[in-house]
Amino acid sequence: MKAIINENDMREQMLDIGKKAKESALILSNATTNAKNKAILESAKQIRLQKDNITTQNAKDMALAAEKGLDKAMLDRLELNDARIESMAKGLENIARLDDPVGRELSNWERPSGLKIAKIAVPLGVIGIIYESRPNVTADAGALCLKSGNAAILRGGSESFNSSKAIIDCLHAGLKSAGLPTDCIQSIPTKDREAVGIMLTMPEYIDVIIPRGGKGLCKRVQDESKVPTLLHLDGNCHTYIHEDANAKMAVSVIYNAKLRRTGICGATESIVIDKNVVDRILPKIVDSLSAKNCEIRGDKAAQNADNRIVAASEDDWSTEYLDSIISVKTVDNIEEAIPFINKYSSHHTDAIITANEDAAGKYLKMIDSAIVMHNTSTQFADGGEFGMGAEIGISTGKLHARGPVGVEQLTTFKYTVKSDGITRP
Repeated sequence: MKAIINENDMREQMLDIGKKAKESALILSNATTNAKNKAILESAKQIRLQKDNITTQNAKDMALAAEKGLDKAMLDRLELNDARIESMAKGLENIARLDDPVGRELSNWERPSGLKIAKIAVPLGVIGIIYESRPNVTADAGALCLKSGNAAILRGGSESFNSSKAIIDCLHAGLKSAGLPTDCIQSIPTKDREAVGIMLTMPEYIDVIIPRGGKGLCKRVQDESKVPTLLHLDGNCHTYIHEDANAKMAVSVIYNAKLRRTGICGATESIVIDKNVVDRILPKIVDSLSAKNCEIRGDKAAQNADNRIVAASEDDWSTEYLDSIISVKTVDNIEEAIPFINKYSSHHTDAIITANEDAAGKYLKMIDSAIVMHNTSTQFADGGEFGMGAEIGISTGKLHARGPVGVEQLTTFKYTVKSDGITRP
């Protein structure tokens, strides 16, 4: 595809991309499972074969990002090393192994009138994905849309432009090998942010928009989109340490939940802890986190328990740091913890550490988040870890899809109705 030359051409070319996507979506919605899997597996093969080129293109993006002064979290999301490239390829292979979500009979019933009704899973159509930094989203999103029979229009961040193009080339090679149109997966050939604004006003061609990035991007999509969206604004995840928590487990889980990768939306940003175990457990957590230069901010009771904790402000309770910073809020009991978390959480992922099954059950039932965990690191909030092969994002909304958005969540349904020629009285 030719690069967009000037602003006057942009809308025309975006509409052309939309038309091609709509046309290819019809073809893809009727493609066989074998054809879709062949395209995905060949894409994985090409990613491995093109590893050196992908690495070279990613190095260009990393250098430009460093010049622009991108923060540590963004640079971590952007970087592709050998392990992450191999993980991309394996992710595609995992998607190919999933059951085809298209054509599933979700339910069926027969009416006294003689009508035989079935509810059948079908693709959404054309999905627009807008994302920042992470070039691996190009592979995940393209393959998930392909498996679920949807055409994809991908708009990666300007900082990952070169990396994403190299990955798109691999996906196109996969589509060609299976005899499917390369227009099934298209990317926007410009870094101009105006392209995002145009995408958000193309409901005649795009059926769903999914943003994957920071709060600013997601807020813009939420405010401006004329196309239905699946999104989350941020990942302010909490881990609550109940009075019956095992101290060793709490230290281990918190360390992983915060520091495994600080720049992902499933990282724990806030610890909530019962006051009667603060002295027993919190200093051990501080030992573990501060050894890796993680800043800990807390309320007065937390500071009294450990003088390495600095004062937290009200803003800390609702902040997604995406960095080596964590806040600590002390509470009297679970009855105080639950409303606090429901108030300040972004309703993405929240966890409880406890050996008390009744407390865990209460927490899992009453926390109003897309993902609620017991004795588990919040960093497991990931479609791949859920057995979905990969994810296109995490949805914190309550309509259509919630939590990791995998192939099943990228389908809708239609009704088929059969009879023996009956007429309605």
